[in-house]
Amino acid sequence: MRIALLLAAALLASCAPESAAPEANPFDKATKDASALDGFFDVYAREDDGRVLALLPAPGEDGTMLRAIHAMRLRAGLGSNPIGLDRGWGNSGMIVRFRKAGGKVFLEAENHRYRASADSELEKEAVAQSFARSVLWSSDIVGTDGDGRVLVDLSSLLTSDLLGLSRQLGAAGGSFSLAADRSAPTPDTALAFPDNVELEAQLTFTSNDPNAEVVATAPYPNASTLTVHHSFSRLPDAGHETRAADPRLGTFALGFYDYSAPLSAKVLQGVAMRHRLTRAEPGNPESPFVNPIVFYVDPGAPEPIRSALVEGAGWWADAFDAAGLVGAYRVEVLPEDAHPLDIRYNVVQWVHRQTRGWSYGGGIMDPRTGEFLKGHVILGSQRVRQDRMIFEGLAGAAKTGTGEADDPVELSLARIRQLAAHEVGHALGFGHNFAASVSDRASVMDYPAPWVKADGDALDFSDAYDVGIGDWDIATVRWLYGEWAEETEGDAILAEAREDGLLFVSDQHGRSAGTAHPASAVWDNGADPIAELRNVVEVRRIALGRFTERSLADGRPLSDLKRVLPPIYLYHRYQTAAAAKTLGGASYQYGKKGVDDPAISVASAADQRAALAAILETLSPDFLDLPEALLRRLEPENDVFWFNSKPELLATRTSPGFDLIASAETAADISLGVLLDPRRIERVAQFEARGLRTPPLGEVFDTIEAALLAADAPSPRRREIARVVRGRYVAALIELEAGPISATTQARVRARLNMLQETFAGDTDLASRLLGDRRNDRSPADDDFNALLADEIKTHLARPAPARAIETAGPETPPGSPIGAAESCWFCED
Repeated sequence: MRIALLLAAALLASCAPESAAPEANPFDKATKDASALDGFFDVYAREDDGRVLALLPAPGEDGTMLRAIHAMRLRAGLGSNPIGLDRGWGNSGMIVRFRKAGGKVFLEAENHRYRASADSELEKEAVAQSFARSVLWSSDIVGTDGDGRVLVDLSSLLTSDLLGLSRQLGAAGGSFSLAADRSAPTPDTALAFPDNVELEAQLTFTSNDPNAEVVATAPYPNASTLTVHHSFSRLPDAGHETRAADPRLGTFALGFYDYSAPLSAKVLQGVAMRHRLTRAEPGNPESPFVNPIVFYVDPGAPEPIRSALVEGAGWWADAFDAAGLVGAYRVEVLPEDAHPLDIRYNVVQWVHRQTRGWSYGGGIMDPRTGEFLKGHVILGSQRVRQDRMIFEGLAGAAKTGTGEADDPVELSLARIRQLAAHEVGHALGFGHNFAASVSDRASVMDYPAPWVKADGDALDFSDAYDVGIGDWDIATVRWLYGEWAEETEGDAILAEAREDGLLFVSDQHGRSAGTAHPASAVWDNGADPIAELRNVVEVRRIALGRFTERSLADGRPLSDLKRVLPPIYLYHRYQTAAAAKTLGGASYQYGKKGVDDPAISVASAADQRAALAAILETLSPDFLDLPEALLRRLEPENDVFWFNSKPELLATRTSPGFDLIASAETAADISLGVLLDPRRIERVAQFEARGLRTPPLGEVFDTIEAALLAADAPSPRRREIARVVRGRYVAALIELEAGPISATTQARVRARLNMLQETFAGDTDLASRLLGDRRNDRSPADDDFNALLADEIKTHLARPAPARAIETAGPETPPGSPIGAAESCWFCED
């Protein structure tokens, strides 16, 4: 029996299948047939299934495997200026850590806005635990190698919407969702270097109701595909020397809360953002720099634009040389085999959009120290074409290609050089200086209008744009990059600049039309803003007087005259705002206790009255009118293209014809808007209340009304213009009365409206005071319109609670800044 059992067992054993082969190691299986890239961390790019894997160092005691600066930018964008998802657009970077917990890997963003500078680990822990962490992503571990290194699949990280693209796509309307089935990494684009890894993915966003911007730019608007570039960079070493930010100079600053600061110091601290410069022999000013700042210009920019960008961006070398930093800065064309988003390159990108718009300068930085790791500039390609069109409107198109002073192309290239210098300035760490124009154009960090000068009945273009870096730029390079250590040395640099007459006013105190400093404005020129307004008015008169088909290149549709006209008709808009800052204006400088004089100087009464008089000239019917011969040339557009190109035209109620009255209203709104800005009117009222020798508020209103209500308008057309300007004044007063002003100022504006209501209703005494002898010359149209204004004021003042505001919006004003584009961001150019 025993032998039978043994035989049976042997027989069964002989019939059993062979043992299964040992299962492949998960690490080996995942990396088989993958392209291996050695670098900051090793990358395995699998083109067969589109996966991108990373081999991370073995975890430490706390599970941390790797810390890096992670930044994201768009390799391929949308092409819509209003939405803003441009090629090259992205974030400034954050410090992340890959951390192993259990069988998963987490990517966590560190919070360096709140910190403790003390050596105490408990202090640091207390701050860290007081503020939220951000876990950005997690994934299962694919495998480990023999050294304990962890293999993780980054594909779902690369295809996640960490940049918030779906939200930004929907900002202009519609709802967009990330389509996972149409989003994937692009393994063939992976790059790995000793200190950085560069990875990309295509992300597709879908919508059943795409907005007009997406419709205009995507070939199939229900699905928009963008390419996101991820940079992972090694944390810089501790060799970067931080420099405390100084608001007196306007360099970019990284702000953070230091909870270890002494009770006698501020918790909110700031360091200046700048690139690292290191000499081969530190401390030896003759020693060369081992890491000069090099900016690379996009080779995709066509000539002659590319050369203009190289030249303009290269101006900064003069500032570094003058600061004793010879050889610290240069500009080259980006090698064709280099990736423009590789974090190792400072890049000036030439970016195309459907419409013109802002340019930007910034980059990627270390959130701990403010050190720039990559300067990045985005220049919109349509801007230079807008500038060319403006110069064609001013000078005509006949000189194009001649190289003479009034050649529109050469003038546009002069502007693009300045723009390149300006935006690279931002990427070097310099903010705007909107007072530079009054100091002989002392900085490329101002917004420059073309300085065209009226010379009799001719226009002088010889000094339209400045060439080279300015004295303020040299001073700020000395401060930001100069080799000094004591705070008093930095103070001395600023004191010297001020002794040389250089002014600085920041973005927040210069951009808006309601700000107070008479020397600070955008798109202005000249040391005297009021005198320059008179020049601008004369330039506009000359240009409009000869505005004909000469402003169009041969072969262009005659209807394009309506496209060229708006920036010429509204040529005065920015200098008007600059002059208005004297009314209710006050000069000041930013100070430091114990170093600077903080006194504020209110503009003189004479200067304020001169500013008011100059601006009122831009509201006269004669100024706002156009020649009949020109009106007959402004034929309707007949757009043959299937897509909506959104031409920037003056508003019209007479479509398809040109609407002179709406154009006059638009221009009137510009001048009245800066005159009656709530902040300006409030300052005028409060200067009066303080007993200063400045024009009282009542005088300001009287002066405006004397000009507008008694305007000399001999022709029917100009009389109609005078009426609508009067209406825009009433609308502006209604908006002012309902706006953000004090109760005492509101009471005075309300009293003025009451008086005007009685005037327009026919009170003889008031009409006599305001209209003088012309009251008997009023036409039935004047009486009808005055009655309408009286009713509107009465309705506004009697509005029930909650307030029912009268509709005061006039025709939509065409974009202007950056000498045309929506005014939507404080840091962008131009």
